[in-house]
Amino acid sequence: MSDLTLTIGDKNLSSWSLRPWFLMTQAGIPFTEENIKLDRPTSRKELSEKSPSGLVPFLTHDGVQIWDSLAIAEYLNDLFPEKKLWPEDRQARAMARAIASEMHSGYSALRTVWPMMFLREGLAHTTSGGVQKDVDRINELWTMCRKAYRKDGDFLFGQFSIADAMYAPVVSRFVTYGPLSLSPEASAYRDMIIALPSMKKWGEGAKAELAAAD
Repeated sequence: MSDLTLTIGDKNLSSWSLRPWFLMTQAGIPFTEENIKLDRPTSRKELSEKSPSGLVPFLTHDGVQIWDSLAIAEYLNDLFPEKKLWPEDRQARAMARAIASEMHSGYSALRTVWPMMFLREGLAHTTSGGVQKDVDRINELWTMCRKAYRKDGDFLFGQFSIADAMYAPVVSRFVTYGPLSLSPEASAYRDMIIALPSMKKWGEGAKAELAAAD
């Protein structure tokens, strides 16, 4: 199989980059990482030359470039069926796809008011302007999934899946802009995800990038 190259942006800031990176790292899918630093004088030119969408992330494999985090995840699911990146059970798989798609297309207030700053903690930022509604909905989903599938493991659908990767940047935001009032199930999920070695590795990369920029 040809090598996979995942091109991402700054680890402290690029929430969409975190999703496929976390998915591949947590699932044990080998890949080469390429970085394009954002908000630099040369960023727009480099993105226009390399990215099919002018954005990050994008995955390069067998001469094809796949952009959009969810499309990358679906491509990886097709490429590595043995990794079982969606739940095996049909109903659980449908639910996982539904909440992943909701994350992909929704929560505009949370995205706007709470940009990802992976290395920051405890900012206790405002939850006005629709943010609280988004937080409440995510709390509801995490609680529902953890209660329904907890017997199969600690992730949203028991075993790790694309749904967890899609919500990884939200976990980061809930740490950055916390403390938040979440259910015991949702709080336990947040704490479990942020403590994973793959998430810690992303944080170490973010620290290294910031140190290099000084």
